[in-house]
Amino acid sequence: MKQFFTLMLLISTISLTSCAQKLNWDKVKSEGTKVLNQNTPLSNDEIIKGLKEALTIGSQNSAQLASKVDAYYKNPKLFIPFPPEAQKIESTLRKYGQDKLVNDFIVTLNRAAEEAAKEAGPIFIDAVKKMTINDGLNILNGSNDAATRYLKTNTNAQLQAKFKPVIQRALAKVNATKYWGDIINTYNKIPTVQKMNPDLASYATGKAVDGLFVLVAQEETKIRTDPAARVTEILKKVFGPKK
Repeated sequence: MKQFFTLMLLISTISLTSCAQKLNWDKVKSEGTKVLNQNTPLSNDEIIKGLKEALTIGSQNSAQLASKVDAYYKNPKLFIPFPPEAQKIESTLRKYGQDKLVNDFIVTLNRAAEEAAKEAGPIFIDAVKKMTINDGLNILNGSNDAATRYLKTNTNAQLQAKFKPVIQRALAKVNATKYWGDIINTYNKIPTVQKMNPDLASYATGKAVDGLFVLVAQEETKIRTDPAARVTEILKKVFGPKK
């Protein structure tokens, strides 16, 4: 039981770093062998240290991936469409031949989210530093999305607050604010329409944060659910079919 508990810590740590570039699996296998050959269980401090390292790497990978060009725009799970409350504006403008104006705006909206994602890393790290022993054990023994839920609970408000001004600057930087102004002005000049001006920054901020947690969840669950990701014997034994 002591060996099994120790192995679970090791695998949990690995599972949250599965998207790290070229993880040193030889080192992992070596450490796994040491675990198998010892009877001394890990201390709570060691458990927390391992999980903190895993969460730090996994969350940083997510933020880095989200901040790449087209990370939102070309990923259906992250893509930010026209604001739902403004879909009438989109359909009306397309009806009047303003496809390019609408399409340019959608591209820049996603670029703003990619720009804002660069700010996520320090917020995640701060939450990881505050992890308690109880938090760590809950993640270690929790469901496939336990770490994601921990980060979301402890960072969502901060991310929203941090992202919004960044989104506002990013929207201006990539000309989305200009496109949005052009869209609203063009739409509001159409006879008989009800004038509209939805809060673009709040919408983009919410969608950007949601997309970021999609990536965090993928980081966490990949090795837990994908047999192809179990590249060592230890991973196969722990996460493979139960006999």
